Amino acid sequence: MTPVRRRTAVRLLALALCPLPALAGCTDPAPSAPSAPSAPDDAAVRRAVADWSAAPPARLAGIPLEDWSYRVASVRQDGVRASVRAELRYRLAGHDAAPASSAREVELTRTGTGWRVTADRPAPGAPAQLWDQGDPAVVRGAHSLVLGVGRSPRELADLAAAADRAVPAVSAAWPGPWAGRVVVLAPATLDAMAALLGRPADTYRGLGAVTTGSTGGGPAPADRVVVNPEGYAGLSEAGRRIVLTHEVTHVATRAATSARTPQWLSEGFADWAAYRGTPTTPGEGAPELARAVRRGELPGALPADDAFAFGGDPAAAARAYEGAWLACRLVAARWGEAALVRLYELAGREPLPVALERALGTDAAGLTEAWRETLRQELR
Repeated sequence: MTPVRRRTAVRLLALALCPLPALAGCTDPAPSAPSAPSAPDDAAVRRAVADWSAAPPARLAGIPLEDWSYRVASVRQDGVRASVRAELRYRLAGHDAAPASSAREVELTRTGTGWRVTADRPAPGAPAQLWDQGDPAVVRGAHSLVLGVGRSPRELADLAAAADRAVPAVSAAWPGPWAGRVVVLAPATLDAMAALLGRPADTYRGLGAVTTGSTGGGPAPADRVVVNPEGYAGLSEAGRRIVLTHEVTHVATRAATSARTPQWLSEGFADWAAYRGTPTTPGEGAPELARAVRRGELPGALPADDAFAFGGDPAAAARAYEGAWLACRLVAARWGEAALVRLYELAGREPLPVALERALGTDAAGLTEAWRETLRQELR
C-alpha cells in the first residue's frame, strides 16, 4: 500500500553577512579599546566544511557511497560559533542514476587552529538520513541493497532475501526497462521511519512499507523502499512477500508513472503484480470490498485518487486498493497482460480516455461497467 511519492526540493536561502564599516575621523585617535571579536570569515567556515566533508564518515564505510559532498548555501556566525545551511549530495554506487540530496544544518566552533565541525543534522523540516539514527548495517543481496539501523543481522538478511525474490517476480510482470535492483531501508521504529519520510508517524501506522521516488523519466536517485518495522513484523510470510513485491513494482514502473497516471492503475497494477501467479481468489484478496458488496454497497466508479490517501478510514482505503487490484486483474484476464502493461505505459503520457481506447478499445464507462459486473459475480 504505497502512494507514488514525489520528491520535494528544499530551497536553501543564502544569508550574506558583512562587517560594519569602520568610523573615520580627523581628530587624534582615542585610547585603545578592548579588542572586538574577529570579523566574520565565511570563506574559512566554508573551507572547514569542505575539508570535513571531503569523504564520508568512517562509520559509513560499508555503504557504497560515491560523489559525497556538502554544498554550502549560507553561513551565519556568532562569535566563536557558526551555523551553516548546506545540501548533502551523494550516490549509492550501482543504484543511483543521479545524486540524492538532503538539506543539512552544520555547526562549527572556532578553535585556536581554525573552525571545527561539532554537529551535523537535518535542516529544520527536512527528512533525516538513515545514518542520522545510528550506525547503519549493510546487507547486499543478488538484486538488493539493504541498509538498517537497530535491526538484527537476521532481520536484514531476511529482507534482502525477500527483496531478491521480489525483483524477478516484478520483472516477469513488467517487461518494460528498469534497473532490476532495489534499495531497502530498515529503520528501528515507526517513529524512525516517519523521520526518514518527513511526515507524522500516524501516517504510516499499519502499513508494511512505502516507496519514495521521483515520477517520470530522466536520471534520478533510485527509489527507496522504506520498511515499517511494526507493520511488517505483523505480516505472515505470504503477506511480507506481497508487500515487498508491491513496493518493488512501484520501483520498476517509476519511469512510466506520471501525474497523469490514475492511482487506481498504479496501485492496482502493483497489487496485480504481487498477486500474479498465486492462488489468491478475489474474496481472499479483497475482503473489505467483498463485505461491502454483500451489504449492497457496490461502488459506482473506479476509486478516485484521494481514496488512496494515508491517514483516513483504513477500511475505505482497503476497499480502494482492493478495487484497484480487481480492475487490473480484470484487464489482464479480459484483454491480456500485454494490454494491461500498454495501458499503464500510455496512461502516464496521454489522457486516460485516449490510453483506454488505444490499449483496450474501450472507454472509462465500458471499463467501469465491466469492473462492476466482475465485483457482482466474484464478491457475492
